[in-house]
Amino acid sequence: MKLNLYFFSLFVCFFIIPQSACQSHPSVTTVKTGLDVLREQNFEQFAGRRVGIICNHTACDKTGKHIVDLFYDSGKCQVTAIFGPEHGFRGIHTDGQTIHDETDPKTGAMIYSLYGKTKQPTAKMLENVDVLIYDIQDVGARFYTYITTMSLALESAAKHGVPFFVIDRPNPIRGDIAEGPILDMNFQSFVGPHPIPIRYGLTIGELAGWINGEILNKNDVAADLTVIKMEGWTRSFWYNQTDLPWISPSPNMTTLETAIVYPGFCLLEGTNLSEGRGTDAPFLKFGAPWIDSHQYADDLNALKLKGIRFMPISFTPASIPNVAYRPKYENQLCGGVEIEITNRDKLKSVAAMLIILEKTREMYPDNFSIRGSSNRLYGSDKLGNTLTAGTPSVQSLIDGWQKDLDNFTKTSEKYYLYH
Repeated sequence: MKLNLYFFSLFVCFFIIPQSACQSHPSVTTVKTGLDVLREQNFEQFAGRRVGIICNHTACDKTGKHIVDLFYDSGKCQVTAIFGPEHGFRGIHTDGQTIHDETDPKTGAMIYSLYGKTKQPTAKMLENVDVLIYDIQDVGARFYTYITTMSLALESAAKHGVPFFVIDRPNPIRGDIAEGPILDMNFQSFVGPHPIPIRYGLTIGELAGWINGEILNKNDVAADLTVIKMEGWTRSFWYNQTDLPWISPSPNMTTLETAIVYPGFCLLEGTNLSEGRGTDAPFLKFGAPWIDSHQYADDLNALKLKGIRFMPISFTPASIPNVAYRPKYENQLCGGVEIEITNRDKLKSVAAMLIILEKTREMYPDNFSIRGSSNRLYGSDKLGNTLTAGTPSVQSLIDGWQKDLDNFTKTSEKYYLYH
């Protein structure tokens, strides 16, 4: 891994999206990530320490410099281990692809994959580590696996007596909105680690505090946790209300609009509808070979879902190197719709997707089906059972969230780091 000309020529072209590509907003505020704050402090608190860093390509400061380069070039400390999540340290592996360990030629540190047989740092991996640092851009959705990686690393740090630092970054879809069901722990998995809603409304640093306080502490394994806070960020901000560049957190999370719909529209993966992987707009397009695109768009628009509109399209999913491997309906022409976000403040993507799936089952009862992954993504078997039986209405599921959401928000408020 070389994080100089090769790294940034690749990721500037593929991952960094200019702010104009995201939904425009009249006001932009200067925000410093935790990494920007650390850089200004010249990494003094890590002087003389051996540092392990959990990161990927998103761990850059405002100048585009990567955290590993910044720590290494500071001369303050020694980078002795690097850990990569799903999609790898470089962020170029497709979803679910196993990644192997390797050596970083610049620092000499071993790069350990935390997305393979080993999901959390082991005692051997940490034997030359004085502090463990986590810096990965999150998207604010429960099934985005980076938060599971952070949680397992936090637990490992606690068990081995290694201080854990989280470099905080914005929740790109705001920090003041929670939506969706709380995970039923009978369905706990790598895409559902804790009893939190699908959209949890916390920064990654705040979520680390919640996990440490509400999960690890209650199991007597709390970590020595420090969050390096941002400056200038407010809970009501969408990502493009900051002056930070959008760096795609994963190969299919290419725009802010994708992140906005993702908490709900990722549920398409638990059905036999294509979620648009293998196209130029995953999660913003969906459909199947058996769908009449014009009728489908008309019927979905007739639902009058707040903040969203549907346009009829046809698309053909295809394998894309390092982005989509053998997507659903590969090389088959699909009818479907493309999403236009008309008011992101009013859009409730989880509720919208439940209503869309119910309408799809009604329109195509002989074609539409639920897959086994639906329960893991939704966090219980309630959605699958409701769609399979056709009763009760999904509105009953939506109405049933609020009490649990209120309780979660009340509990999580004590871990807020920002107003």
